[in-house]
Amino acid sequence: MNPDWEEALEGCLGYLATEKSHALNTQLINRIALESFAAWMEKNHPALEPGLIVKEHIRAYLRAQRTEKRLAPSSMKIIVVALRHFFAHLKREGLIEHDLLPALDLPRLDRLLPEMLSEADVDLLLSLEPPETPLGLRDCALLEVLYASGLRAGEIVGLRLENYLREEKLLRVIGKGNRERVVPVGEKAVAALDRWLARGRPLLVKPKTGGEIFLGEHGRRLTTARVWQIVREMAKLAGLPKKIWPHLLRHSFATHLLSHGADLRAIQEMLGHASLATTQVYTHVDQARLKQIHRQFHPRA
Repeated sequence: MNPDWEEALEGCLGYLATEKSHALNTQLINRIALESFAAWMEKNHPALEPGLIVKEHIRAYLRAQRTEKRLAPSSMKIIVVALRHFFAHLKREGLIEHDLLPALDLPRLDRLLPEMLSEADVDLLLSLEPPETPLGLRDCALLEVLYASGLRAGEIVGLRLENYLREEKLLRVIGKGNRERVVPVGEKAVAALDRWLARGRPLLVKPKTGGEIFLGEHGRRLTTARVWQIVREMAKLAGLPKKIWPHLLRHSFATHLLSHGADLRAIQEMLGHASLATTQVYTHVDQARLKQIHRQFHPRA
């Protein structure tokens, strides 16, 4: 890669990682998108430095991605967001004087309603009685906490012993953007956690075990991939016909709270959403559920 491009890209990515606290996955996505853009520019405009880019170059690149690679709007949005970060960085550093952001309109995405489990399905999943073994106690506690607090898989594997405020029945969670929030834990989840911490976790602790709450069988912290496996294995044992994954429990947590009258802003805070607009998708889910009930039970529906 041309040194000018490499310096500009690394400067932007370093700023996003340190100043904006982007998660590792987000950093990787931005790197792939920006390196792809730099490669296209070097191929089509080999003598052009980053500071000499104009709107026509951006539009040509986006047009090529859309027509030649036939990328979906969601993939185009990822590229556009990464380029917005890049050009904002160039302007901040004084490498460009003109504002290129107006050339980067976000693609319009169809709003997809999140899938969720019914309350009956959740009851079936959580009514499983795994064996009284360390892994059985762990899996039971893991499912209870996922549904009780709406945590992401990445958040639950990062939970540490000091994050569990037992007396207050709260969890201190480090979420996206390194933002901290405190979420409540229900009685059943507290009971499952206490059983795991008292009778399961101590049997898996090894000399190099860290302070994470949930451990694998070798005493190391769980991976997000293993959390996915556990949820799917437990769903299969419960006889649920559909594929289940951790985020489905998060969606179910939010939707069930809303359907029982919880305040949307409280749900936003518990989920760790930066914007209320992200949380509002659950109002659409609840409306869809009400329409379904109306169609199913109203005599003239």
